[in-house]
Amino acid sequence: MAEAIKSIRGMHDILPDQSPTWNHLEGTIRDLFIQYGYRELRTPVLESTNLFKRSIGEVTDIVEKEMYTFDDRNGDSLTLRPECTASCVRAGIQNGLLYNQQQRIWYIGPMFRHERPQKGRYRQFYQAGIETFGIPGPDIDAEVVAISARLWKRLGLNNVELQINSLGSNEARNKYREVLVSYLKTHEDKLDEESKRRMLTSPLRVLDSKNPAIADIIKAAPQLLDHLDDESAEHFERFKQLLSEMDIPFVINTRLVRGLDYYCRTVFEWVTTELGAQGTICAGGRYDGLVEQLGGKATPGFGFAMGLERIALLLEEQDIAVPTQSPHLYVVMQGEAAETAGFKLTEQLRDELPDLRIINNAAGGSFKSQMKRADKSGAEFAIILGDDELAEAKASLKPLRNSKAQTQHSLVELKDHLNTIIFTGNHNG
Repeated sequence: MAEAIKSIRGMHDILPDQSPTWNHLEGTIRDLFIQYGYRELRTPVLESTNLFKRSIGEVTDIVEKEMYTFDDRNGDSLTLRPECTASCVRAGIQNGLLYNQQQRIWYIGPMFRHERPQKGRYRQFYQAGIETFGIPGPDIDAEVVAISARLWKRLGLNNVELQINSLGSNEARNKYREVLVSYLKTHEDKLDEESKRRMLTSPLRVLDSKNPAIADIIKAAPQLLDHLDDESAEHFERFKQLLSEMDIPFVINTRLVRGLDYYCRTVFEWVTTELGAQGTICAGGRYDGLVEQLGGKATPGFGFAMGLERIALLLEEQDIAVPTQSPHLYVVMQGEAAETAGFKLTEQLRDELPDLRIINNAAGGSFKSQMKRADKSGAEFAIILGDDELAEAKASLKPLRNSKAQTQHSLVELKDHLNTIIFTGNHNG
């Protein structure tokens, strides 16, 4: 027997038992984003490699180590998207959506990074996110964060903390880089090799190091907030004021720099202590120079991305129930005539009650075996059709999740009865 083919390491299946959580999560996200007036943008999974080199930065871990990049048959270098902000900017420039316009965009879909797989971190992973364009002020920063805060409420999540920081303008950050590098060089002999490398290429990333051996050095480093330009400081103060007015608690994390080169001014993360090392469930910030960097005209931008695997794990960790997708009815049919009548009946019920979830028994079987399938399906009721029922143009309705008595109903009245007991909450009939 040939060896069974397995999924690629870091690429995972979402199984039918897990789908209700994902459908609930994605549906809640879609409804919320649309409620705030955001419109969906769908971009290709494959993009030109240069898009990510120019946006994320060639000396970042993502570009250097994690991207799935290959040459196609034409010799063009292509990359599976590791994130979606650059793709949204590319689509906006290409389709004339950005210049001198305001856009509120959302997206959802798979991203790809060749990382070491672990709980909450996969090589194919799903993100949902928001991107806004043409709105330079702190008001949109606050709105976007408020959307994420409201999502946790809708999902019923607890124990998530909002951390915020400001990276200032590009000019202020460049001046701060000089101060930071000067400080780090005085401690160079104590830095690990990764931090030494980052000090020369992307020194702010040193502040993001998780190495406990240099934690004291990072803690004592100069703070970027002390080096903000006046406009960025005012921007950040107004952002904080708006969050406070909306009763959204936050913590200022002066070491929060984010891992992508295109961020400026406001950055934020939502973190939890319940997922181990993968504690960030949503993160983002402002990227006012990215559109121009990718060939468009200068356009401010602000957005976030959230990891759906991690949010799904958090729902599970906090034992938060999601709406069931179990069928309402399983139709047991004894004999060919009953099967014919049953298929006709269920199609009529689907026409008249479009929210009704019905499974028809397939491949025959004894009454006992069909009832076992009905119970295993998770259905709330079994509709039973046999010779006796057909002779009287009736169907038997048997509750499967409680001990209430089986009842009979005419086929004509069945729809109204099902509508009453399933959709109006009256389970006494």
